[in-house]
Amino acid sequence: MEEKKFDLNTIIGFLLIGAILLFMLWQNQPTPEELEAQKLAKEKSEKVENDKKSADVINQREITLEKASDQIGVAKVNDSTGLTELQNILGSFAYSGTLPSATDATTVIENEVLKLTISNKGGFIVEAQLKNQTIYDGTPVYLIKDGNSTLNLQFSSENRLLNSQDLYFEPTLINNGDTTVLSMKLKTSDYNFIEYRYELIPNDYMLGFSIKSQGLENVINTSQPMYLDWNFIGYRQAKSISYENRYSRLTYEYENGDKHDKLSPASDDNELEKGVTWINFRQHFFSSMLLTDTAFKEVALSSVDLVKDEELDTLYTKKYGARMLLEPKAGGLSYSMNMYYGPTDYEIFKSYGRNLDEAMPLGWGIFGFLNKYLIIPLFGFLSGFLPAGIAIIMLTVLIKLALSPVQYKQYLSQAKLKVLKPELDEIKEKFKGNKMKIQQETMKLQNAAGASPLKGCLPALLQIPVFYALFTFFPTAFDLRQKSFLWADDLSSFDVIAELPFYVPFYGDHVSLFPILASIAIFIYMMMTTGQSMQQQEGMPNMKFIMYLSPLMMLVFFNNYASGLSLYYFVSNMITIGIMLVIKNFIIDDEKIHAKIQEDKKKPKKQNKFQKKMAEMMEQAEAQKKKGKR
Repeated sequence: MEEKKFDLNTIIGFLLIGAILLFMLWQNQPTPEELEAQKLAKEKSEKVENDKKSADVINQREITLEKASDQIGVAKVNDSTGLTELQNILGSFAYSGTLPSATDATTVIENEVLKLTISNKGGFIVEAQLKNQTIYDGTPVYLIKDGNSTLNLQFSSENRLLNSQDLYFEPTLINNGDTTVLSMKLKTSDYNFIEYRYELIPNDYMLGFSIKSQGLENVINTSQPMYLDWNFIGYRQAKSISYENRYSRLTYEYENGDKHDKLSPASDDNELEKGVTWINFRQHFFSSMLLTDTAFKEVALSSVDLVKDEELDTLYTKKYGARMLLEPKAGGLSYSMNMYYGPTDYEIFKSYGRNLDEAMPLGWGIFGFLNKYLIIPLFGFLSGFLPAGIAIIMLTVLIKLALSPVQYKQYLSQAKLKVLKPELDEIKEKFKGNKMKIQQETMKLQNAAGASPLKGCLPALLQIPVFYALFTFFPTAFDLRQKSFLWADDLSSFDVIAELPFYVPFYGDHVSLFPILASIAIFIYMMMTTGQSMQQQEGMPNMKFIMYLSPLMMLVFFNNYASGLSLYYFVSNMITIGIMLVIKNFIIDDEKIHAKIQEDKKKPKKQNKFQKKMAEMMEQAEAQKKKGKR
C-alpha cells in the first residue's frame, strides 16, 4: 500500500482558487449608486405594502367618499401618501378625515319628551324617539330610525362638489344650565369649520338648530349654488295605514310667511316655492318640521305616495323631500333655524306662534275659524275632566242643543208642507200635464201660506259649517289618540268587534261597530225627513236612492276611520232624531199650523225681488208656450 504524502502543489492550487473567488466577489460588489437604488427600492416596497394595509383598513370600515360620481371613504390616515390622496379628493376638508371623530360614532341628547341621536358622519339626526308615545302595537314612536331621514349640505370647494353627509363632524357636548348644546363641526383646521349646532331645552319637542361657517371664505365657492337637502320617509304609526296616509301631507309656509300651502295627500306631487319659512313633513298625528328665521330663497318640495296597495304597502306612508337653496353672506354661511319632532297637536303648535296651526287640516275659512275658536277649546275643556268618549258625547250634545232652534225652523217648514199636501195634490190634478202651470200655482200657494222647500233648506245650510268643522276636527284631535271608550281601544283608530278571514275592497278585513250604529241612525233620520219629502216634492225621483246610499257609504267607508268620528255621527243623529220627535209630538201641532196657514193665505203677501223675478219668468214661459200652440 502506497503511503500518502503532503502535496504542496495541491495546497497552492486551493489557495489560487480561493484568491480568484475573493477577487471575483470584490469585482462584483455593488457601487454606492447601486446601494442607494437598492435602498430606495426597499423603501418603495415597504411603502406599497403600507398603502395596501391602509386601503384594507378603509375597506374594512366601509367608509366612502365622493370622487366624481363614485363614493370613496375618508378614514383616519397617518401616512403622507394616504393624506395626499384625501387632499386630492376633499381639498381642505381632508383635515376632518384625520380627526379622532372620523368614525361612525353617535352622540345622544335628550329631555323628558324627546331623545335624539346625532351621527359624526354627516352631523345630522339619525334617530328621533318620542319618549312618551307608542304606536298601535305598543312599541315606541320613532320618527327617524334606520336611515329613513338624511340632511345634507351640498357645496363647492376648490373645484370640488362636496356633500356633508359623506364627511365627518367633530362633536362637542355642552351643558348650559337646563339647555343641552351639541356642536358638530366639519373642520378644515382647528379654527376653520362648518358647524351644525343643536340646542335642546327641557320638556320641549322644539330644538334650536343653526348652520354657520367660520374662516372658510377662501375655501367655499359662494359663486356656485349651495343647497340643504332634507329627505324623509314616514313610518307607519297607526293601525289603519290607509286612514293614516289620508292625513299624512307635506305642508309649508312661503312668501316670507304670507301664504301657506300643501302638496297632494293622494298622489305624487312637487312644487317650487320662494321665500319658504317652514316645512312640515306631517305623518297624521306626528310632525317633523324645519323652521328658519331667514327665509330660504327657493325650495323644491316633493311628496311621493308609498301606499299604492294597502294590503302590500304596510310599512311606509310617504316619501318627502325638500331641496333648499341657501344664500351665503360675505362673512360666510349663517342660518338660524329650529327643528320640531313631536305631536301634530293644535295647542302645542299654537304655543310656538309662527302660524304653525296652518300645518293642521282644520278646514279653510269659517270651518277653520269654528275649529280654532269654538270646537277645540270646548273639547279641550270637556276632556280636561271627562274621559275622551264621554267628552265627545257631551260636545255633540252641546252643539246639537245650540243648533236646535235652527232645526226647529227646518222641521216647521217641513210640517207646513205636509199640511199643504192635500191642496198641492189638488193643483197637480187640476193642471195635470202642464208642469209650468203646476209650478206657478204651487209657488203662489206656498208664498201665501208662508211655506216653501227653500225655507226648509236654509236652516240646514246654516248647520253645514258646524258639521264640516266637526268632520275635520275629529281626525286631527291628538287628544283622542290611544284613548279607549266602551269596546273601542283607540278612538283615533277603528274599533273591531270581528275579524274577517278575507279582505273586502273598500271595507277591509274587519267589522267595526260604531259605523254600523251610525249607519242605522242615519237611515232612521233619512226616513223621518227625506222619506216625507219624497212623497211631496215633484222632480225628485232619486231621493229614495240617496236615502239608502248615505247609510251604506257610512257603513263601508267609515269602517277604517277613527271610531271617535263614527261615535260622533251616531250620537249626533240620535240626538237629531230625539229633537225631531220632541218637536213633532210636543211642540208642533198640525191643526194649529193648518189654521195659521189659512189665516196667512187671506192676508196679502208681498213678494220679494227673487219671487217676483221667478213669477215673471214662469208667466213669460207659459205665454210663449201658449203662443207656440196657436
